[in-house]
Amino acid sequence: MEFEVVTREGTSSGKIDLPDNVFNVDAKKDLLHQAVRSYLANRRQGTGSTKTRSEVRASGRKPWRQKGLGRARAGTAASPVWVGGGVAHGPRPRDYSFSLPRKARRLAIKAALSVKAREGGLKVVESLGISEPRTRLAVELMKTLGVDDKKCLFVLPEKKEDMIKATGNIQGVKTTVAKDVNVYDILNSDAVVIDKEAVGMIVEVLGR
Repeated sequence: MEFEVVTREGTSSGKIDLPDNVFNVDAKKDLLHQAVRSYLANRRQGTGSTKTRSEVRASGRKPWRQKGLGRARAGTAASPVWVGGGVAHGPRPRDYSFSLPRKARRLAIKAALSVKAREGGLKVVESLGISEPRTRLAVELMKTLGVDDKKCLFVLPEKKEDMIKATGNIQGVKTTVAKDVNVYDILNSDAVVIDKEAVGMIVEVLGR
């Protein structure tokens, strides 16, 4: 598939051939769903914790005798039915993460890129970047590329601190590098703007 390449000034600088085995594959919804679930699950800390009746600070003494007082039976002040007692069936620290096979992960990324390419949400820029870390310059770049009113994902070939800092204050905008691109960020963006060099790196990994 042929795709137009634009400069940072928004003018055309020619065409690029995007291989069909990366940018024009069938989007399997169940696979995309699994990839997004895996990404979100891996971000969860799983640190929620409560104390059980054996862990709360309480006396081991029986509060009152079993019979004869007309009150309900009580064996310990750590009981979940008492104020300050333990919590029954509360959250405990756990690991929510799960991973997909490498082939499945790569296929999901290709499917997500293909969806954006078909929907017109993909832009290839000759050399993506700005001269200094100014939010104003990042906003101007987005206006020039016609993505200033959209949730946007910038994909760079390598870390460019100026670009990362400049886009960090813009709501709905994320900047990443080619090796870290993932299904969630692609699908969560209205526009995916990729540096031409980053396209080559993505194709080299996913087109095998």
